[in-house]
Amino acid sequence: MRRAARFTLFLLLVAAGVTAQVTEELSVSYVMIPFTVLGSRGVPITNLDAKEVSLMIDGRPVPSDMFEKSMNAPVSWTLLVDGSGSMGLAGKLEAARAAVTTLISRRKTGDDFSLYVFAEGQAREIVPFTTDPAPILVAMDKLEPYGKTAFFDAVADIPERSQLGTNPTRAIVLLSDGIDNNSQLTRPQIARLLEGVAVPIYAVGLREPGEFTKETKTSESSSDLALLGDLATLTGGKLYVGNRPAQLGKALDGIEQELRAQYLIGFSPTGKGAVKYRRITLKLAGRVQSVRVRAGYRGTEPPVMSAAASRKKPQQRKEGK
Repeated sequence: MRRAARFTLFLLLVAAGVTAQVTEELSVSYVMIPFTVLGSRGVPITNLDAKEVSLMIDGRPVPSDMFEKSMNAPVSWTLLVDGSGSMGLAGKLEAARAAVTTLISRRKTGDDFSLYVFAEGQAREIVPFTTDPAPILVAMDKLEPYGKTAFFDAVADIPERSQLGTNPTRAIVLLSDGIDNNSQLTRPQIARLLEGVAVPIYAVGLREPGEFTKETKTSESSSDLALLGDLATLTGGKLYVGNRPAQLGKALDGIEQELRAQYLIGFSPTGKGAVKYRRITLKLAGRVQSVRVRAGYRGTEPPVMSAAASRKKPQQRKEGK
């Protein structure tokens, strides 16, 4: 069964004056769920069996008709770089350049990359998907920071564009200092827009990790960084914070390690019932310590697990969230 074209996302953004009104209609004929499972010390488990995974939607077991491993597969990388004025301070842009250069230097055969830069509420396509890294490196070298930051607005449009990559395994890498001072979309609106997104967002907050603590999360800039973390988690990604070479290297290690050891599980919604947000949970065998998976999908009702199929499932001991 093909994975590439099962997910269709339609977003309608309507702005009136300076106030953004957002409506969303999501039509899915198939729900494809990428996930990564981690064992001891956060190391991905690469020999998971389908019998070790139970899919739950809104707390109820759902039959899946796909279980695939995607080990060391090529990745379509969407690079979303903050190009606003605040990135010109404290070496943040230099850190973004270093992160992009390092990620590209690790590319594997079949990887492709696209580059988007955002400022003033607009994400501009600088380099469309390509397997040739040279144009991206040149563009990053020429990038000059300007304007205000509006990463909420920029993020809203990128998941759909990331589908243009050629590989079934996809990821959005967001490089930003996490300071939003110009978005028209509100936080609840952007969170709602990302509810059904199947492409994980890995956010790298180009700040000193010491700035992001429980004590500082109440400040505006730190709460923006915390929101980046929430959005990453919502899509099955993760937030990393740091702007030094060792910190960036560790972040990219983690991102690549997860994406090169990915599983896919899926099912077809019934087409019955209301189109609404439905929460995804995976229950896994005891050796799994944690699982990285999108939080849910927006669509119609999932199929119902038959009693006979439910009895065939092995006893599960740990729930991944």
